[in-house]
This record gives sequence, structure tokens and C-alpha cells, in this order.
Amino acid sequence: MSIPKVAIVGRPNVGKSSLFNWLARKMIAVVDGTAGTTRDRMRHLLHEADRYFELIDTGGMGIEDSDDLTEDIENQISMGLLEADILVFVVDGQAGPVPLDMLVAERLRHIDKPKLLVVNKCDSSKTADDIAEFYALANCNLVTTSVKGNHNRQGLMDAILELLPPATEAELADGTEQSAEPEMKLAIVGRRNVGKSTFINALAQEERVIVSEVAGTTRDSIDLRFDVDGKTIIAIDTPGVRKKKSLANDIEFYGLVRAQRSIRRADVVLVFFDSQKTISRVDKQLVEEVLTQYKPCIFVVNKWDEAVAAGMTIESWGDYLLREFASVRHAPVAFVTAIENRNTRKLINLAQTVFKQSLTRVGTGKLNRILREAILQNRPPMRKARIPKIYYAVQVATQPPTIVLKCNDPTLFDNSWKRYLLGVLQEKLPFAEVPIKLYMRAKTAEEERYPNQLPEGVEETVEDI
Repeated sequence: MSIPKVAIVGRPNVGKSSLFNWLARKMIAVVDGTAGTTRDRMRHLLHEADRYFELIDTGGMGIEDSDDLTEDIENQISMGLLEADILVFVVDGQAGPVPLDMLVAERLRHIDKPKLLVVNKCDSSKTADDIAEFYALANCNLVTTSVKGNHNRQGLMDAILELLPPATEAELADGTEQSAEPEMKLAIVGRRNVGKSTFINALAQEERVIVSEVAGTTRDSIDLRFDVDGKTIIAIDTPGVRKKKSLANDIEFYGLVRAQRSIRRADVVLVFFDSQKTISRVDKQLVEEVLTQYKPCIFVVNKWDEAVAAGMTIESWGDYLLREFASVRHAPVAFVTAIENRNTRKLINLAQTVFKQSLTRVGTGKLNRILREAILQNRPPMRKARIPKIYYAVQVATQPPTIVLKCNDPTLFDNSWKRYLLGVLQEKLPFAEVPIKLYMRAKTAEEERYPNQLPEGVEETVEDI
């Protein structure tokens, strides 16, 4: 039996996304006063009172979308209703029942599933006292809440837990199946309309997110869990990135913030490009963000079938990317056609390989031998009439692989030589396709006093090898 699913439904602007974030205890869905902000189904796995369930936020029922995506949004709502085990019907306690609430109630009345009526925005005793009129909407238990006033979250959670189907044996045992941490988190980023959501749907093998020719269809960062060879992976679909001066409204601004946050929490970033479009300033800004966060990334050229038809080759696109992103020459390049699900599995396998590289640790002996060879091949030039010296190197962390070089004076090493050393390390170490974070540290006064005393884990210096 799969994890129970709880769908939050209702008309626009009753506080569904606010309620979703409140229950999740984190900002996941975009919250804005504009009707129709939520378009896709947002999901979050909750663990409460030893039970696991998936919370689903849906778009507002009965809205006419400004980008003519009404049919797509309604399709997402219908799929949310179909897959849910429990329906949480949210209404506005300040506005009272309105005709659109009646239409939603009529739609839900024909669905034979447990329901819970939530009267939100009960910010005063007056609205809490006047809830009797809402009972006409649904024949089910009623809970009053106020997200703004942080009122009755536990009461709502208890009501949801009471409606959950009985726990499975696996869940009762220890919950490891449901609570297992994902093997890898993939952030899928790129400018607008490059096919990110199409790729997500290809992975999910269902219409999990709205796909449209309208640029900027995805407004939230959407997490998709799926299994590959028995390992759980989360793919994060992010809003399309655009230049800051072009942001049209608060919704797009928050979408941009979520895209940046998705990069920070990802293990591997898939940077999507449209094979029929040239690399833009936005693409470069996006790659710069990935670089700043030291995230392993894969350049993904989508719509490759159109490129082949136009006479383009893998070599020409690869050379083009190398010219535009010389500082990310370590990033592998993949060519996919997401709409036909072509090469998507190969891309996931490549992402797993890159992820494993980011987790790799190298012993100090091997690291210092490579360092010594690099210095013999190209010694750092003298600066300030002083000879730059490196005593030893040690890897202190993974994700990203982080190497500390103990030297006499970090200021003696110029940037060009450090770039040379990074290139050597990238080539010789077993993480050739991930960024390396390199620190240079001078010896402390105590280390100068005891030059033969090496720190724990360091067995030999560059001079010893």
C-alpha cells in the first residue's frame, strides 16, 4: 500500500497554499493575493504521530487563468482529487460561503472519499462563532483555523490523522520505507520554456506538472519522488529564470527565489538549454549561481531531435558550451528529447555517477603525490621576493570535495597558478566532473614551532614523497 495522500482543495484565495505551508512548517508553495497563483500539484511528505502521509496543494477551482491554462489547471485538480485518499475542503471564514464554494461542494459531493471541512481565516471570535452556515457545504467534520494567527494547527492535524487509512505493517515497524532519505536530489533549472516540466513528466510517466507553450507556466519549485533501481530520487522542477529587471510581479519574484533555493539544496543541478536557441545572459547568470554554490551540474541540451533535423552535431554544441562556459569545463553534457522520453534514463544514470563523485574521499598519500607532480611540472612563481611553498594537502569534506593546502603564505600564489592546480586535481582525482573547493591556509604559530608534527590523518608531506 502506498503512502496516504491528503489533497487540499477549494476555490481561489481561501488560503490553501498558506495552509499547505503551515502544515509543512516551511515555505514550499507560492502565496500571493493573485487568484490562480498555484497551478501545479505541490507535494510534501509529512511525519506526524508516527504516521506518514503526502500533503497535496491544488489550484483554485473555478478560475479562468490569465494565460489560458484553465483546462490544464482543472486537469491537475482532477488528478489530485483522483489520487487523494482524503479531501480537505478549505473555505474563507471571513468571507462566508459564496456561490463558488457551493460549486466546489457540489463537485466534491460526488466523490466517495473521507472529507474534512476547514474554515480558514478565523482570526477573531466573531468569525469562529458564525461557522454554522458552512455546515451546508459538506456532511463531514469541521475544523476552524487561522494560519495568520497560528491557531489550531494541531486540531487540524489530529482531524487529518483520524481520517487516515490504517497503517501498513511496514509503517508500523519503523517507517523506514516511507521516511527513507532520497538517494539524490536533482534541481532542474533553466530559462523559461526550455522543457523542464516536460522532462519531469517523462520521469514521472504521468502529467505531474502543466506543460504549455506559455513561458513561465511553472510558478513553484515542485518536488517529484521516483525510484531508480530501488533508490529514491527527488527531482525539483523550478520556475524558469529570467532577468531581474523583467520580473513582472511578486509571483515571478518568489519563483526566482525558489529556483535559487532549489539550487542550494540540490545534490546535482541539471541546467537545461533549448537546442534551437543561443545561450543568453540569463543562462550565464544561472550557471554563475550554480558555480557560486559549488554544485555538481550537467548541461542538458533539450529538443535534440529538432537540432539534428537542423543539421547540428553533438560536437558543435559541445564546443559552443565549452566556449561560453570555460570555467565549467568539468561539467558533462547530455542531449535529450524530453517530449519523446529520449535519453532521459541515461541522463539520470549520469547524474547518479556525478553525485557519487561528489561523495568521494581521497587519501592524503594519493593527494600529496598528485600535488608534488603538479608542482614539479609547473612551480608557482616567486612573489614579493619569496618562494611559495606547499607543505601538504588534505581533503576535509565532500559535497563538494574540499581540499585544504597548508602553505607558507596564501598570498604568494597567484590566481593563474591556482587555476592550473585545480585543473590538475580535476584531471587526476576521482571527481573529474564535479567542482572542487580549494582553500590555502598558512601554518599556525604552533605548527611553525613543531614542523615535524603533522595533523591527524596526514601521513606525509609533499617534501616526504
